[in-house]
Amino acid sequence: MQILGIDIGGTGIKGAPVDVKTGELLTERFRITTPESAKPKPVAKVVKEVVEHFAWRGPVGCGFPAVVRQGVIYTAANIHKNWIGTNAEALFSEVTGCPVKVLNDADAAGVAEMTFGAGKDQFGVVLLVTIGTGLGTVLFVNGVLVPNLELGHIEIDGLDAELRASDAARKRETLSWKKWTRRFNKYLVSLEKLVWPDLIILGGGVVKKFGEFAPYLEVKAKVVQAQLLNDAGIVGAALAASASLKSPE
Repeated sequence: MQILGIDIGGTGIKGAPVDVKTGELLTERFRITTPESAKPKPVAKVVKEVVEHFAWRGPVGCGFPAVVRQGVIYTAANIHKNWIGTNAEALFSEVTGCPVKVLNDADAAGVAEMTFGAGKDQFGVVLLVTIGTGLGTVLFVNGVLVPNLELGHIEIDGLDAELRASDAARKRETLSWKKWTRRFNKYLVSLEKLVWPDLIILGGGVVKKFGEFAPYLEVKAKVVQAQLLNDAGIVGAALAASASLKSPE
């Protein structure tokens, strides 16, 4: 089955058709910069452009940077506050004319990694951390997702962790890999004390430089690099849409 996966991020909105049996992207990704305001209507317009780029008429899965429950947005850390209370599934379905499934973007990346990537066949407690504009966290217990785990906002040194340890913070403050990793490691240690994972998977664009910062990490759990990298959100969104089609609802 082929499903269009879309990953909505703080800086870019990208998508591609996905073979949900293999996890492979069937074309090159198509990316558009996230509208500056990141309000519902401008973002929905870009989602429509992505759908139209592929002349898509089937199911669509969207990863979204917020807590999502039954298609409704509940938080807005890296998007406009007007999203809170908005039914994103209904909005995107209306503008695209396609059935749309929306889930937390980190959850989407986690589903992809657990199905096709570094978490495949891994049981126990697996924690995925996506490092980008913010910090996304995903928890799996014996392969079962705990949705909307917003641990990117725990307090580190008196501030929201995202303001201290995200890749955006590294770039904003022009931190060296060593200095940034000290901050990020403190964040990981805090997470480890909360959920005691058997495995930690690090994802997001920054893990392309895994070798630059991995030597400075000091946690008890095994830490590995995500395998799907920037494709994880797209693949996971498509998988979630596929699963929703098969559910009794």
